[in-house]
Amino acid sequence: MNPSGAAARDPGHRPAAGREAVLMSIGEVLAHLRTEFPDTTISKLRFLEAEGLVDPQRTASGYRKYSWNDVARLRFVLTAQRDQYLPLRVIREQLDRLDTEPAAPARPALVAVGSDKAADPADARTPRDDVMERTGISGEMLDELEKIGLVTAKPPGWYDGDAVIIVEAVVGLTRYGLEVRHLRAFRAAADREVGLFTQLLAPLVRQSDPAARARANETARELQALSQKLHAALVRAGLRGELGR
Repeated sequence: MNPSGAAARDPGHRPAAGREAVLMSIGEVLAHLRTEFPDTTISKLRFLEAEGLVDPQRTASGYRKYSWNDVARLRFVLTAQRDQYLPLRVIREQLDRLDTEPAAPARPALVAVGSDKAADPADARTPRDDVMERTGISGEMLDELEKIGLVTAKPPGWYDGDAVIIVEAVVGLTRYGLEVRHLRAFRAAADREVGLFTQLLAPLVRQSDPAARARANETARELQALSQKLHAALVRAGLRGELGR
């Protein structure tokens, strides 16, 4: 997790009394968060409030007023989504545990994730030569992966973070004897899953309301997490049967 101060990491952390007394508008909170989470919007902050992840105070006129603890909670949520793609349900459970833990004078800062990544892996761009050096893949095999659609260079000669993860996984599988042609089934299965999930997300994506877009993104994360959980359990159960366990 990238260090940026205990208050930013631990939603249970209490800043000094003078600082905590300062309340901010939603626009001021957005300005604070956008330095670290540039894609954050006011609609996103409202959505997280509607989901019960933060509870800003309200003025008599109904305007939201955020404390520094609220900002810390928002950073916690946004970091967990960005670095580990955690669904809101899981993040909410983590926050609930933090809220119920008794305060300790020297309690270490708690974090949502243990990653050092500073951005969404899909936003990273790695040149072809670096991908080959990092993963040990040959140029011929990398070309073959592109031909069968497992990875795509965007722009040509550059790969995003997900492509690098795919290459690393492929290299690991081939060490056990799998050949690239065997991996077409993974591509086909992923495409079927994407098609299914796209149908589920379509009603939200078609709406012009920014809040609906935010819900679509959260739903997509939930579907990904559940799909990974289901896939892992099915493979685990199948192998257990094959191994006679």
